[in-house]
Amino acid sequence: MNILVTGGAGFIGSNFIHYLLGNGLHDYIINFDKLTYAGNLANLADVADDSSYTFIKGDIADKTAVEAVINDYHVDAIVNFAAESHVDRSILDPDAFVRSNYVGVSTLLDAVKTFKVDKFVQISTDEVYGSSRPGEQFSETADLNPSSPYSATKAGADLLVLAYFKTYGLNVNITRSANNYGKLQFPEKLIPLMVTNGILGKPLPVYGDGTNVRDWLNVADNCRAIDAVLRRGQAGEIYNIAAHNYAKNIQIVKKVINHLNISKSQIEYVADRPANDLLYSIDDAKIRHELGWQPRVDFDAGIDQTIDWYVNHEQWWRPLLGKVKNR
Repeated sequence: MNILVTGGAGFIGSNFIHYLLGNGLHDYIINFDKLTYAGNLANLADVADDSSYTFIKGDIADKTAVEAVINDYHVDAIVNFAAESHVDRSILDPDAFVRSNYVGVSTLLDAVKTFKVDKFVQISTDEVYGSSRPGEQFSETADLNPSSPYSATKAGADLLVLAYFKTYGLNVNITRSANNYGKLQFPEKLIPLMVTNGILGKPLPVYGDGTNVRDWLNVADNCRAIDAVLRRGQAGEIYNIAAHNYAKNIQIVKKVINHLNISKSQIEYVADRPANDLLYSIDDAKIRHELGWQPRVDFDAGIDQTIDWYVNHEQWWRPLLGKVKNR
């Protein structure tokens, strides 16, 4: 297939491109990315000259640019990673999230309809369900209850994708994954922030009392799941992607501290952000049973490998520090 990967210079998008190019899948990949603060072509420097890959700078909310790339490259499928994704930034500037996460998806869907693109996969998030109660797991049919401008724009986009399936019969899927971790993640997110601040001897800021719980999914496992949905997902279906590696934020911070052998005195508890969900927990039985996917990366080994990647790639993250908010 000729696959248009939007937002391919970001964290999950660039890992997905590496996955496609590194697994002998014989696809042609067009990376379409606006290169905002979190879009980084250094993520893909090692494949820049690959004959099965090309990069086009563009904005998914730009109708002319989107239609041109789909037409010029005879795109068969679109996997949309392009999004503003940092909750803190959505609280400060919701408009940017509406434009990218909702208007951009609308633009892509219109182009899919116009050019009869065979498949569209929307990359969403478990955050659209809102906070879980202890012992509760959200299935794909659960009500959406987003808490932040970020998750609200993602939820709105999900509904729009489903509407285009129902109204126009487009072959669409939605994936909603747990918290991803791994290499190439912008150093504003929890694990790379803790590692880089730890190395630099800076405070390790922890929201509230650090007891907010997340499920941690290795990005490599998520890429395999997204590829399974791209190739075998049933039209109009949503697929949750989980790892069931639940940990409090403070537990993750202490894993970093222990691995780096630094002092716990670097921990700095800061005021919690507004409407910070306490727990995300999703039921992913559907993708496991229907598509035969399950995570492969051991949680403790995966965290250690991730920390080591940032330790060994200071030349990658140092140039990005000036773009990080609230550091």
